[in-house]
Amino acid sequence: MPKKTLSERDICTKFVTPAVLSSGWDLHTQIREEVTFTAGRIIVRGKLHSRGKSKRADYLLYHKPNQPIAVIEAKDNSHSLGDGMQQALDYAEILDLPFVFSTNGDGFLFHDRTGLSEQVERQLSLDQFPSPEELWQRYRHWKGFAPEIEDVVEQPYYSDGSGKEPRYYQRVAINRTIETIARGQNRILLVMATGTGKTYTAFQIIWRLWKSRRKKRILFLADRNILVDQTKTNDFKPFGQAMTKIEKRQADKSYEIYLSLYQAVTGTEEEKNIYKQFSPDFFDLVVIDECHRGSAAEDSAWREILDYFSSATHIGLTATPKETKDVSNIHYFGEPIYTYSLRQGIEDGFLAPYKVVRIDLDKDLQGWRPEAGQLDKNGNLIPDRIYNIKDMDRELVMELRTRLVARKITAFLTATNRFDKSIVFCEDIDHAERMRQELVNANKDLAAENSKYVMKITGDDALGKMELDNFIDPESRYPVIATTSRLMNTGVDAQTCKLIVLDQTINSMTVFKQIIGRGTRINEDYGKFYFTIIDFKKATELFADPDFDGDPVQIYEPGPEDPPVPPDGPDGEDPPDVLPEPPKPPPGGEDDPEPRKKYVVADVPFYVVAERIQYYGPDGKLITESLKDYTKKTVAKEFKTLRDFIRHWDDAEKKQVVIDELAEHGVLWEALADEIGKDFGPFDLICHVAFDQPPLTRRERAENVRKRNYFAKYGEQARAVLDALLDKYADEGVENIEDPRVLRINPFDRFGTPIEIVNDYFGGRKKYEQAIRELENELYG
Repeated sequence: MPKKTLSERDICTKFVTPAVLSSGWDLHTQIREEVTFTAGRIIVRGKLHSRGKSKRADYLLYHKPNQPIAVIEAKDNSHSLGDGMQQALDYAEILDLPFVFSTNGDGFLFHDRTGLSEQVERQLSLDQFPSPEELWQRYRHWKGFAPEIEDVVEQPYYSDGSGKEPRYYQRVAINRTIETIARGQNRILLVMATGTGKTYTAFQIIWRLWKSRRKKRILFLADRNILVDQTKTNDFKPFGQAMTKIEKRQADKSYEIYLSLYQAVTGTEEEKNIYKQFSPDFFDLVVIDECHRGSAAEDSAWREILDYFSSATHIGLTATPKETKDVSNIHYFGEPIYTYSLRQGIEDGFLAPYKVVRIDLDKDLQGWRPEAGQLDKNGNLIPDRIYNIKDMDRELVMELRTRLVARKITAFLTATNRFDKSIVFCEDIDHAERMRQELVNANKDLAAENSKYVMKITGDDALGKMELDNFIDPESRYPVIATTSRLMNTGVDAQTCKLIVLDQTINSMTVFKQIIGRGTRINEDYGKFYFTIIDFKKATELFADPDFDGDPVQIYEPGPEDPPVPPDGPDGEDPPDVLPEPPKPPPGGEDDPEPRKKYVVADVPFYVVAERIQYYGPDGKLITESLKDYTKKTVAKEFKTLRDFIRHWDDAEKKQVVIDELAEHGVLWEALADEIGKDFGPFDLICHVAFDQPPLTRRERAENVRKRNYFAKYGEQARAVLDALLDKYADEGVENIEDPRVLRINPFDRFGTPIEIVNDYFGGRKKYEQAIRELENELYG
């Protein structure tokens, strides 16, 4: 059989795999074929969703099960030897692999990314493929491994036998951390977007260091009790009896893995600092979760713990490294050794995409000024000035504004699902309570059924805090809507949260990222694939900030005696002894016992002056231009003319393929249908928006087919099925008539089973599929 006629899979089976095996690679422990390592970006169409293409490597080669070192991309023999190299290099960069091969079955093109070879790329014959020992020695030399550290580098992950293993980015973060520690670096920063499994990643790092006995006693610090408890009962559970949680200010030194709140081991009085009951060299490793929250400030109580255990290795974990004039994670930990961003997580399909609904209220934008001598609801004289969006619910309470916001939230949930878990972020506790009341009144039917439909979950409310676990539990229906201020902006694993409402002034990029992170988790079992942000306070303007989702940049303002460039960090010059006092939290928040004075106005009406929807585009940015202009520009990148598009549409064996392709390139079908008209199918939407053609509704197209008496060549029963398919097309679109499962539902189930319909009425599957293609040709002819 000529090699040119073989498929890509045949090339792999007959030529590539034998060549790799003959050079000494073990088929069962070192070679994996067709390895899918991303989930495929979630594409949302109304209440429906689909997945874009996932990334899949033809071969990954492993030194050990946790240590992939090479990727092979294969093509069929009609391609040249190097045609797969660009794709393979892309995969290698993502997967952090140094050795890259492209093949067409005649030989290999080998690319060495280590920079240690004289030739970056060279051709190899099939019998010259490198052995496992050769590539591992190159890898060791590249990484600078000494023989004595290979035990920790090769230590396997923890496995519970279920087949679960770290995702590719978690593996990269784990391996980079292990290798960095093995080489002697003791201050490490990992930046991973909320919802990407920081705690699981930390567990695997600790497990490998602990099992290899490189780190025997470990302290894991967090700043929320719920974080510590979740960690102990979930990801860290395999540590079993070797693990304890520090409680009641007792330091039991008989364990090896310690979990603790910062607050549990520090205090203002010397006897309260129980961490000093341990010797300074007691811990070999300290892992700081959410390290942006305090450990980066040099004068914080949390930092005292790190300074005390300075001889230990310190690993900082955060989704949002803090870089201000007063606090710097990078200054303490150094540059992140790995960053996995929100944008990358959404692109890979591991995080949920989102759309933004921005609602502007009249007096927020235009301002409101009290009349001369006007008193508020409580008899207080309202100071004479113009109040605007920054004052609302901070200095000035407008009761009718709160009511309008609650009604807009309720209207959104009514149009989607009133039992979608929702978090409303308010200015402070007082605002959260008033919002709770208005939401109860706006949803009086459901609040009457269950008093926990809306709940305030804030730091001062014991009952609300008790319900936090139920809110984040996917199996618990109540509470549905949570009003809060700061308590829920970090460390709350709300997997099924589908709506985030911002009625809070947010000036901090760190806080903004943490709040957005409450919605980014995906839970396929409970139908959570995307989420919506409703913004009343212009907070989502931070999406346009270059700092959003970018790599962190250290901010440094040298004083008169300071060097003009920042110190190198932990391995360079010593940092300044004293930094300015960190800013105090804004008054009226959950950390401030003294609420600010507010003026309450009961009778000033508010109106919506603008409401617009923005969508998360394929480039990771919000689409701010007209949806029509955006679609036209997107389609123009793929099809220069209407003729090109129609040819591509006609040539497609299934129209769904074209629909999915355009969705992957950024066409937002549901949003487009909402704007142009839901009765138009994808073909007409593109023809109209991108090429200025008058559109036909699906029903108009269906009726045109009927007028042509197209069904005459079929038997009576086949005509009835095709007529019903036309109705299905008119109601739901071309995607449904292409899906053979449509034959299982009404009205087709009246004709018989799908097999009976296909075989008895059309003469078999091929003829049925041909009939569907001809029907589509008639629809779009």
